[in-house]
Amino acid sequence: MTTRSVTRTTLDHLLTEIEHRNPAQPEFLQAAHEVLETLAPVVAARPEYAEPGLIERLVEPERQVLFRVPWQDDKGRVHVNRGFRVEFNSALGPYKGGLRFHPSVNLGVIKFLGFEQIFKNALTGLGIGGGKGGSDFDPHGRSDAEVMRFCQSFMTELHRHIGEHTDVPAGDIGVGGREIGYLFGQYRRITNRWEAGVLTGKGQGWGGSLIRPEATGYGSVLFAAAMLRERGEDLEGQTAVVSGSGNVAIYTIEKLAALGANAVTCSDSSGYVVDEKGVDVELLKQVKEVERGRVDTYAERRGSSARFVPGGSVWDVPADLALPSATQNELDENAAATLVRNGVKAVSEGANMPATPEAVHLLQKAGVAFGPGKAANAGGVAVSALEMAQNHARTSWTAAKVEEELADIMNNIHTTCHETAERYDAPGDYVTGANIAGFERVADAMLAQGVI
Repeated sequence: MTTRSVTRTTLDHLLTEIEHRNPAQPEFLQAAHEVLETLAPVVAARPEYAEPGLIERLVEPERQVLFRVPWQDDKGRVHVNRGFRVEFNSALGPYKGGLRFHPSVNLGVIKFLGFEQIFKNALTGLGIGGGKGGSDFDPHGRSDAEVMRFCQSFMTELHRHIGEHTDVPAGDIGVGGREIGYLFGQYRRITNRWEAGVLTGKGQGWGGSLIRPEATGYGSVLFAAAMLRERGEDLEGQTAVVSGSGNVAIYTIEKLAALGANAVTCSDSSGYVVDEKGVDVELLKQVKEVERGRVDTYAERRGSSARFVPGGSVWDVPADLALPSATQNELDENAAATLVRNGVKAVSEGANMPATPEAVHLLQKAGVAFGPGKAANAGGVAVSALEMAQNHARTSWTAAKVEEELADIMNNIHTTCHETAERYDAPGDYVTGANIAGFERVADAMLAQGVI
């Protein structure tokens, strides 16, 4: 039996153990499978990675914090939500990862996000570990006062587990500038410290970084552009379908337009909009960020060029590029088959794990350039780390400087993934390249620091 066969058998056994230890956590198990199934070549080539306990430690969080979050609504009624913070791996630096407030949040979802964050953060090269947190609280439809009371209660517990040298949360789905402000205010109130580096995504007047709101969407587009360049093409004149209408989707659409591409869709849970003229970013920002409305309102105001499709699949719209920017597992095998039939050239994941494993396999088999989220959407956490650097130096950078740094980081991530895939006989496979490159950086640090 070859070394690679032994390695494959060992990894299969480990996956069985992970399933046994983490029942009813399908998102986490999916993420673990996706990473471990690509590691056989590197473990075979680097025997030190087969050291007993290394990968077992990698897939087990260093710390999992679960807590209740009681809060009162505007009518005085008490609600109780669950809060989570999974501090997954700190071999490369303090835990770093967002907070998600959404009814779908549970421990398995947070563990999947935290596990992905390990490799994503490693790929940035910025010395940050992986973690994630959140709550099953739904801010949609709640007043500012209710959101404030929830955030204050959430931080009352969370504050004891975080710090600029320990764990640095940021925003994610349901957690934007408003929520970060309330969370930071409560942290400052409880600790009596102005510790700007404890949270990222802050307001620009009190420790935040320029380009941070735009970073995830911008980065996803930059990664797509790099994949196209590798094939001798560019973004100019390409048509794109984008899912979602939150922060990531909005700035994905904005960056596509800036680079000469045309995004013709946006979506939310009610359905999607097709805008033949290209999505009007300023109108979308007004509807979604200011009014907190639905995309059907965008279609009504946009006029004859836009139509709203209730339900359905945004991936039915023909385009050259697809940038899933909403949530996990939103792009399934059937949707991938439709994209392929419609001639899609590249898919760049702006959300975390938005494509199912079956969809990824189908896209890759069809020769579509596929940028996995841990590489393609790393721009957000990269600029969060740059925000931490600015906080540490008590300074702020210009938008041009931050955007230049972001572009360099995304291009370096693309190069790293591409070259790593080629090194392990998987040319053009950005999934394998991202997983192995991230794993190597984290595993080397873990080996150097001993069994902890």
